[in-house]
Amino acid sequence: MKKIHLIYPILLLLSESSIAIENNAAIPIVQKYHAQNNGFGDFSGNLTMTLRNSAQEESKRMLRIRTVEVPGEGDKSMIVFDKPSDVRGTALLTHSHKTDNNDQWLYLPSLKRVKRISTSNQSGPFLGSEFAFEDLSSEEMEKYNYKFLTEENCGDSVCYTYEQHPINKNSGYTRQIVTMDKFKMRPVSVQYYDRKDALLKTLTYSNYQLYLDKYWRSHQMDMVNHQTEKSTTLLWEDVVYQAGLEERAFSKQGLKRIR
Repeated sequence: MKKIHLIYPILLLLSESSIAIENNAAIPIVQKYHAQNNGFGDFSGNLTMTLRNSAQEESKRMLRIRTVEVPGEGDKSMIVFDKPSDVRGTALLTHSHKTDNNDQWLYLPSLKRVKRISTSNQSGPFLGSEFAFEDLSSEEMEKYNYKFLTEENCGDSVCYTYEQHPINKNSGYTRQIVTMDKFKMRPVSVQYYDRKDALLKTLTYSNYQLYLDKYWRSHQMDMVNHQTEKSTTLLWEDVVYQAGLEERAFSKQGLKRIR
């Protein structure tokens, strides 16, 4: 899901029956997924982030996310922490790009300064969660190479499975295996493989809801780290599409004015 919304022109909308089972068959699948998520304008929502350590002890954080679509580029998004008090006011600003490296800035209220996240550090964990900084930017199609794997039954539906290989040499992943619902064109899960090509994490999407008769939103996202046995759950609430957000609000200067 579009970390989850993507901007990509409609090159071709093929019927599923016309997709051949071959290595490059992932391309029209990904094109269709991106096209289906195009044109949302902006959205906002509130999140409860639950962190679990290897002993399954939990801690919770409350945060807000705002995203605006930028025609011809990647999305701009801002994540702001409200609770607990020790992280209140911490904010992450992301400017995603179709081909260039993403730009990210972190505002730390304790230091009262904005810190740029270097490209080499975007594979690091986001504030102790199992989500990396790079997981929190919109996933542009041009930043991956693709390989089709399978088409098979999954629960009550049929799913495509394909690999996507990050082009960015600074990515923390060698590849990701995506399982996509064939009929609703929404992701079911993503497996992340580390730089040694060992399975690192699995992200599972559930509790989907439909907005504006077009956009599917997973209201629960579970990221499990298989190497550390830690996990992070994101629960969405109060999701609003086309709320009238303005692109100019997503700036470095705006980070310090976050409340």
